[in-house]
Amino acid sequence: MLKFSCDNCGHKIGAKDEHAGKRARCPACGGVITVPEKTILVNFLCENCGERISAVHTRAGKEGKCPKCRHTLVVPAAHDLTLLDVREQYKLQDQQARQSCTPEQAFEQEQASKEETESDSGRRLPWIIDIFLYPTSTPGLTHLAIFIGIPLLIHLIRQLLGPFGLVLLFPGLIINLLLGFYMCWYFAECVRDSAAGHVRAPEVFADADMGTMFGQWLYLGACYAIFVLPAAFYFTYANRTDRIFWALVAYGVFFFPMGLLAVVMFDTRSAFNPLLWIASILSTFFQYCGLVLLVSGIVLASLALIGIGAPQEARQMGIAAKILGAVFSCLLIYMAFVVAHLLGRFYWRYQEKLNWEV
Repeated sequence: MLKFSCDNCGHKIGAKDEHAGKRARCPACGGVITVPEKTILVNFLCENCGERISAVHTRAGKEGKCPKCRHTLVVPAAHDLTLLDVREQYKLQDQQARQSCTPEQAFEQEQASKEETESDSGRRLPWIIDIFLYPTSTPGLTHLAIFIGIPLLIHLIRQLLGPFGLVLLFPGLIINLLLGFYMCWYFAECVRDSAAGHVRAPEVFADADMGTMFGQWLYLGACYAIFVLPAAFYFTYANRTDRIFWALVAYGVFFFPMGLLAVVMFDTRSAFNPLLWIASILSTFFQYCGLVLLVSGIVLASLALIGIGAPQEARQMGIAAKILGAVFSCLLIYMAFVVAHLLGRFYWRYQEKLNWEV
């Protein structure tokens, strides 16, 4: 999937690889555009707060706002630099600056640089705590409210209308379906944004058309079907938890994080190549095992909290049960954002070992 922006209006566009080099019309403004040969990202740092920012090359020379401090900046000229190249450039600048300082000043700058590196790219708390704060940015909390509030609001309106609530049945299903498409796409954006080095949920309202969101939903659904459904189907038909069932569970638990990360970062059918997953896991084996354990722990802890907090009596309390269900849904979506952040940060740390050249 090629991603770029319209030169006329800045609308973000996604196109299949086979359309590279062809002329088309922007779906937003109708202007004639040329699909680039490849997606080129301009990676740079905010001059005000140092936030790492990525933008498509067609935005070069145009103004934008830093997602962290909202400072107005201009996207620099497009080039094929990776985020690692940007870091190396800034390290070189720091070294040149230290050479012109006194030994005491150079030592202080070196210590400050070391502390910044150890702080894990802008984290103010230990990473094991800070990762759970990933959705707490204003955009993250807003999306969380949307994903929980809209379905709950539709349900409450139907309940208040009584028999007339059936009128909202079909529109409600359509709204929830579209919301599901957007939720899957935003989850993928959280992974990609974290893979660029960011530590809080991004603000990406209306940055993709319905076709892009639907495509992302299909890819994530296919990933779910490959890794999760085998164990679920076996349990449904065999109605037992034998060695085959637990082998399927182990397969899904171990390969699902890498498969999901590959699907999001590649956004093409090549991400479903099992040789890609195996090679990537072998190149980062111990680090990847840590990721699997952490993701599994988060999922199991979330399910345990729901099981403890929702006894059978609470599920039969009418409106109270609906509110309780909304709280648990909020918890699950919140933890899904945290998992997305972990996947993205895993790529950010070990992209050289993965050697995906995304």
